[in-house]
Amino acid sequence: MVLGIAHLTPVVALIAGVLILFMPRLLNIIVAIYLILVGLVGLGVIQ
Repeated sequence: MVLGIAHLTPVVALIAGVLILFMPRLLNIIVAIYLILVGLVGLGVIQ
């Protein structure tokens, strides 16, 4: 089974959601990292 970005995104979102439940201060950091990564993937910098 090959894991691509389509499989990785829901897993990252699930982990981020669980972490935010236990440590709400992580919300800003997690959202910032997620948005940066999604932007880089969208621009084709990361494949």
